[in-house]
Amino acid sequence: MQVPILKQGAYLIATVQSALTDEDLKQLRDTLVLSVSKVRARGVIVDVTALDVIDSFATRTLRDVAHMIRLRGAETVIVGIQPEVAFSMVKLGLTLEGIATSLDLEEGLAYLNRKGNGSDHGVRTHRS
Repeated sequence: MQVPILKQGAYLIATVQSALTDEDLKQLRDTLVLSVSKVRARGVIVDVTALDVIDSFATRTLRDVAHMIRLRGAETVIVGIQPEVAFSMVKLGLTLEGIATSLDLEEGLAYLNRKGNGSDHGVRTHRS
């Protein structure tokens, strides 16, 4: 399934609308990393609100995406992790270490705007 990626100003927004296969996740990773360079994006938001499960492969892929995008000079925010999903991820030991997360798209955009201005107060970046 193709994940729609929209350009909003200097940012890219990828909205995951349903469960993705491992191949879909790899395609999303590759597309996002290439798109950052192509459109000279300063930030990427990956909205996972519609997901009711985030497994180990998806977690690792999201982490890889964020690190690859950071190497390209942009920031990534994962938004919309549902409470049940967060609970399951913690129980399974799955982390988004070093990756910014926000409750929703609005907070994600606010984070990227603050980050662009050199201020990241109120941001949750997960580290162990």
